[in-house]
Amino acid sequence: MRQTSYPHLDTGAWGRALLRGAASWWHMVHFGAIVLVMALSPSTYNRANRATTAKHIYASTWQVLPWFTALSALLSLVLIRVVVVTAQSYGLSQYALQMVVRVLVLELIPLSAAVFVALRAGLAFNMGAATSALSVQADSTPRLSVTRLRVDLVPRVMASAFAVLTLAMVSSVIALVQAYITVYGLSPWGLPGYTRTVAHVFDLAVTLGFLLKTILFSLAVAVVPVAASLEAPGQPASADTVQPGAVRLFLVLLLIEAGSLAIKYI
Repeated sequence: MRQTSYPHLDTGAWGRALLRGAASWWHMVHFGAIVLVMALSPSTYNRANRATTAKHIYASTWQVLPWFTALSALLSLVLIRVVVVTAQSYGLSQYALQMVVRVLVLELIPLSAAVFVALRAGLAFNMGAATSALSVQADSTPRLSVTRLRVDLVPRVMASAFAVLTLAMVSSVIALVQAYITVYGLSPWGLPGYTRTVAHVFDLAVTLGFLLKTILFSLAVAVVPVAASLEAPGQPASADTVQPGAVRLFLVLLLIEAGSLAIKYI
């Protein structure tokens, strides 16, 4: 009987790959912890760092807030109108507002703000800034320079996190206003019923979960691309390759969103 040969499985290679992956994830968590400690440290906020942080916040948030808000409002209006008209056609108009708040405000807007900031700022992170935050020792091993990290990277990370929080909160408020106008028009008589519906959705647990998810989105967008750039300094992605940390960032965002949905609905 002829024996069937199977390809040899290199368990050592798999083990090394797992170790490299675990080390890479640990590097990301370690960098995030360092940035969080520095962000909470009063010594970080000297005059120069405050000015640098304000400059990055202006570039990442204020410059894009008007047109991002306008685009988000337009898309929200279309989605709200579709949901309301569809619910009315099936005789379910009493559930239209709850569906809009749960799907649009709680899920889509925070995720879209995180993806937008990631594509605009996080994944387009200047590799030169990452390299400048490293000090190369005699053994050619890059090590984090605390001073350069505080001066160059912490303001960028804080600005990206602030951008996600601001864009998500402003767009959520505008979407709530649009939902009211779509259903009740400009009449003030719908406010009692509208506030009861929104308060029924935004109970204490949902509100805390919404805030926690948005904060986790902002931290992921701010930390993951920078940590990936620091992990491979001096190797910017070319036009035909994926930016450092892109896949990992979207995986983290997906895990946060999936965890949030599982906690709320399972």
